[in-house]
Formats: sequence, structure tokens, C-alpha cells
Amino acid sequence: MNRQVEINLALILFVPWFSILAALFWIYPRQPRDLARKAFDAISLLAATGLAGAGMHWGFHNADPDAGAIWKQVLATSVAYGLFLAVLTAAIALRWRWLAGRR
Repeated sequence: MNRQVEINLALILFVPWFSILAALFWIYPRQPRDLARKAFDAISLLAATGLAGAGMHWGFHNADPDAGAIWKQVLATSVAYGLFLAVLTAAIALRWRWLAGRR
């Protein structure tokens, strides 16, 4: 397998699911949809994707080599998914409090 594909396989395989979660995060709630909200959502999604990518690389490079080649992908996927969800969960909570304060 190509080395670049091997290192990024976890992210490649999770792109469809990350896209669905990102779309739902972006769409809901529908209002208010002003520039500040769009900026917050964009920054949150960039942070979630960036941390997921960094965590994926960390997991791939720090997996126990004696556990087998598949363990690198399992650990990379688990770390990337956990970080993506953690950032989105924190962003949802912050956005909820911020939007509630604006009403």
C-alpha cells in the first residue's frame, strides 16, 4: 500500500461520516444564521478536522508495532473519531450557550 494512503487511511475512510456530522452541525439550528455564527461554525469544523487529522497521525505512529499492522489503523481511527466528536460536542455546547445569551 502507498505510504501516504496507509498513513491517512483512517481519515479517508471516515470522510463520509465526518461530512455528515459536519453538515448537521452546520445546518442545525437553522437560526440565527449571521456572519458571527458562520465564522464560529467554520472555525469549529476546521478545529475538529485539524485535531482529528493530528490525532490520526499520532495514533498511527504511536501504535504498538508488535500488535500487528491493523492495530495502527484501529488506533488512528479511534483517536481521530474521538477528537472530532469531542471538538464538535464542545462547540455545540458553546454555541448553545452563546445563542441562548443572544436571545
